[in-house]
Amino acid sequence: MSDTRASEAAPKPERPARPRPTRLTGSQALVRALELVGADTVFGIPGGAILPAYDPLYDSEAVRHILVRHEQGAGHAAQGYAMATGKVGVCMATSGPGATNLVTPLADAYMDSVPIVAITGQVNSAAIGTDAFQEADIRGITMPITKHNFLVTDPVEIPHAIAAAFHLAATGRPGPVLVDISKDALQAEAEFAWPEELDLPGYRPVTQPHAKQVREAARLVRESSRPVLYVGGGVVKAAAYAELAELVELTGIPVVTTLMARGALPDSHPLNFGMPGMHGAVPAVGALQRSDLLISLGARFDDRVTGDLATFATEAKVVHADIDPAEISKNRVADVPIVGDVKVMMRQLIDELAGTELPDLAPWQERLRGMKERYPTGWDEPADGTLSPQQVIQRIGELAGPEAYFATGVGQHQMWAAHFLPHELPGRWLNSGGLGTMGYCVPAAMGAKAGQPDAVVWGIDGDGCFQMTNQELATCAVEGIPIKIAVINNQSLGMVRQWQTLFYEGRYSNTDLKTNQIPDFVKLAEALGCVGLRAVAPEQVDEVINQAMSINDRPVVVEFVVHKDAMVWPMVAAGTSNDAIKIARDMAPEWEDEAL
Repeated sequence: MSDTRASEAAPKPERPARPRPTRLTGSQALVRALELVGADTVFGIPGGAILPAYDPLYDSEAVRHILVRHEQGAGHAAQGYAMATGKVGVCMATSGPGATNLVTPLADAYMDSVPIVAITGQVNSAAIGTDAFQEADIRGITMPITKHNFLVTDPVEIPHAIAAAFHLAATGRPGPVLVDISKDALQAEAEFAWPEELDLPGYRPVTQPHAKQVREAARLVRESSRPVLYVGGGVVKAAAYAELAELVELTGIPVVTTLMARGALPDSHPLNFGMPGMHGAVPAVGALQRSDLLISLGARFDDRVTGDLATFATEAKVVHADIDPAEISKNRVADVPIVGDVKVMMRQLIDELAGTELPDLAPWQERLRGMKERYPTGWDEPADGTLSPQQVIQRIGELAGPEAYFATGVGQHQMWAAHFLPHELPGRWLNSGGLGTMGYCVPAAMGAKAGQPDAVVWGIDGDGCFQMTNQELATCAVEGIPIKIAVINNQSLGMVRQWQTLFYEGRYSNTDLKTNQIPDFVKLAEALGCVGLRAVAPEQVDEVINQAMSINDRPVVVEFVVHKDAMVWPMVAAGTSNDAIKIARDMAPEWEDEAL
């Protein structure tokens, strides 16, 4: 009898790798296109029209799909991923309600220039326009809030549409792009052809600034005595941090960083005077109002920064640099318009100014430092011994450290976080600026953690915002995404309540959330697979923050029960002049001490 053991133990010969087919279904072409553009994470939910795409996605080793609990969460998670990684975020939804649930994050990404690609299923092409089951004209709906969008009804077009979508989202002024694909296009077969070149007629973003305009900007700098660098989110999108720091060191020009640009220059830098605007720091608002030259870098003169536009920086000439020509002179007429990449523009401006005689800005710097000393951004401790929300947020920042990523919701806690977190490193700050979307925090933090799994990610949320999207904590628990969420619980819609206090004679119509009764946030967190913690007294704050920092195998929710009537100061009432800024309810800076 022959011995068969040797043959049984012998390794099987390796089979040659099967060549990847060139004829693919539209769904296979979609997944392969995602792999080729380098997408490694997709946030989404399957449904009827997009279901064919989920079958080949099941086999992809390169693309991780994260099953969210709501499509809005998928969109905000894609935003958080994009903000934390600098890559294009991806979300996926089915037709009809699945697609329309992406409208808010698409609008949010459009306002804040966040590069995401949304892929949606559509009903069969023959049924488009018939009010078929779960049909919605998502292309038409999102046309005003996307950088571009596609309706694909032929599987041949899928590779080009995906390649173009990622290129459009990431280049020029970043933004959201939607690709809507009919179900029959996902199911049909076609030859897969990856585009060697993208045919995008009319899309030619200008990145190289006009040299003459940069020279003119340099001339205005040399002639100014009160210049300000007005730094917006475009500097973050361009990752122009080194150029900004070099420009500041060369010229000594004071800096203000908008809500979207916090961290672009460290807050600890002696020439960073903080955030301007409706709830901005007094020296930042004063710097803009009293300047004779505004150098706007990737900012758009938003109404929340300018206040009454007719009274904004009335004696200042304006250099406006932005990659989007539509922003130039849209709100404030620019004396020197510069279209191009702000990183390139700053490098050219530095070269123009280096070795030339620059103005002595010491008097201007000292004047702003005086404002900063007289009107620091702080808070009053609650007289009843309850928690100060400002101190809670500051302690989270101090204990987590500047290397952590911080996402916020929208409202009072967002403004306090903008002032009191340690904005020392760029790209660590995620929030909804232009659209002001409540519910942004939890899914954005989830996306950031998915993109930066080794980093500490904190979400600073309000009890109102948190109740809009907290179901994504279940996603985090199931998918192993251990974010940390601080719920600043003041039992109300705090910012709306503040306005009712100031402008509606304390008539608190529908702002009491009663979150001292329902829900129990600790039990809710535990039900969603998280650790739930609570602090109600000052001596408990550090303890629960440190406990949250020590837990890294599950998401953590920490409820901070804070003083109900804490307000955000400073404040400029909507539609009024920045000169009318108040540092407390009945207190305004003595601007006459800052006479020109």
